[in-house]
Amino acid sequence: MKTISIIIPTYNEENNVLPLSEKLLSIFNDKLSNYNYEIIFIDNYSKDNTRNKLLEICSNNKNIKAIFNAKNFGQLNSPFYGLLQSSGDCSILLCADFQDPPDLIIDFIKEWENGYKIVIGRKNKSKENTIMYLIRTIYYYLIKKISSTEHIDHFTGFGLYDKEFINVLKKLGDSQPYLRGIVAELGYSRKEIFYEQQKRKFGKTKNNFYSLYDVAMLGITSYSKVVLRLATICGFLFSIITFIIGFITLIAKLVNWNSYPIGIAALMVGVFFIGSVQIFFIGLLGEYILNINLRVMKRPLVVEEKRINFD
Repeated sequence: MKTISIIIPTYNEENNVLPLSEKLLSIFNDKLSNYNYEIIFIDNYSKDNTRNKLLEICSNNKNIKAIFNAKNFGQLNSPFYGLLQSSGDCSILLCADFQDPPDLIIDFIKEWENGYKIVIGRKNKSKENTIMYLIRTIYYYLIKKISSTEHIDHFTGFGLYDKEFINVLKKLGDSQPYLRGIVAELGYSRKEIFYEQQKRKFGKTKNNFYSLYDVAMLGITSYSKVVLRLATICGFLFSIITFIIGFITLIAKLVNWNSYPIGIAALMVGVFFIGSVQIFFIGLLGEYILNINLRVMKRPLVVEEKRINFD
């Protein structure tokens, strides 16, 4: 029998882990009984009762496993590391908050059996905050325009990955993995299944402006050369424009020396405008350098504190 691995990242999900594990077990018992399974929870240093709940769940079923991180290693590293620890013939990455419908894994497995190495879920509707959904849409549109690599709209990693693709991920050695870009860049031909993202069942979202900004910058700096080249082009264009304006002003002053006041206002506006453009692009350049620095240091994706049921 083939084995299906389900990887579930958690952080302060004490009210979700038990109902989610029960839902997955009912799916395997009722609709996927011809498969073996392993369910891997990877906890990113929860501060609530999540770990105690996971210990209880794992004690009742040896096919349910858990990894406890020694600290919080971010919302991208932990899920990626969980995928690398799976041993199934395919691995499915699933959120713990029920926003990704667990029943969709049945469709994933059907398409996998039809020959697809990668089957992903893409949101075409969402019950989340309308403004957040709009911001995400704008981000995906922007990164598709500036990236040299294909990007997948409204894809967060929820999907099925064949063992062959998991082996590709293991060989990357990337300390700053951006799974959404990796799937599009290095993945096999894939099947996309659209779904409506549900509201979180219990608890509050862990995303904030900083965490979302971090993900966005990782995507941009990992897969776009356009921004750096735009800085060069803008610098060149502004230097030409500034030279032309300066030359015209000089001629006007020479021709009308006594009646043509240059004034300090125009000078100040020009200085502040050029300065703000420079600071903006220096900041973007810093993001690229930070990304390079983190990758060069080759730090581990996560450091484990404890493993359960990995015999």
